[in-house]
Amino acid sequence: MPRMAGETGNSRIRRAVVQLILDRGLRPGAPLPTEAELMADLKVSRNSVREALKALQALDIVEIRHGYGTYVGHASLTPLVDGLTFRALARHDQDAGALAEILQIREVLEEGLIRRVATMLTEPELDRLEKVVDRMDEAGRAGLPFDELDREFHELLYASLGNALVPQLLGAFWTVFRRVSGALGRPDQPAPDVTVRRHRDIVDALRAHDIEGAQRAMAVHFHGIEARTMS
Repeated sequence: MPRMAGETGNSRIRRAVVQLILDRGLRPGAPLPTEAELMADLKVSRNSVREALKALQALDIVEIRHGYGTYVGHASLTPLVDGLTFRALARHDQDAGALAEILQIREVLEEGLIRRVATMLTEPELDRLEKVVDRMDEAGRAGLPFDELDREFHELLYASLGNALVPQLLGAFWTVFRRVSGALGRPDQPAPDVTVRRHRDIVDALRAHDIEGAQRAMAVHFHGIEARTMS
């Protein structure tokens, strides 16, 4: 394997392990070769192999099960979530700008995605979305939080795209936003009835096959959250 400019020995070994996983078509949960086998294949020391595997474990590329061996990880977005959370909380100003940046990413993603999904949603799918909004309404009237229902709505909205990365990526930014807003002690939702109405407006526009209206309704939804975070 050619060495890239500026690449350290440890990063070269990490890259080699990743390439081995790809070349062998190993799926998440599959066992990796033993340390001894990796040492022989990569022609490196045991310590080098262990350091590389620990670094890859932090990225969820491999999973080290002590006493059992090392397995291919699920490559989740947990490292991204942790890194973005730290980045936002480490800002020196500790102001709402950290939240606004995260929210803007979510907004750009969803305003673009809703245009794609608007022509694909079936009536049964729209009915399921409306039922989630109804449950949000019931929870709000009972004085109960409905954060998870809100998240369910947004994940369900894009399910018909069949893109497994979409809910993972949206979920990652959702989690970062919740963590940061909680740590900064800032409100991140308008009044429950307003939140419900904004979600219902999205569904109504989609039922009417109004793509521009659905995108506007999504923008209004996010601008409402942004206004609360900046207050």
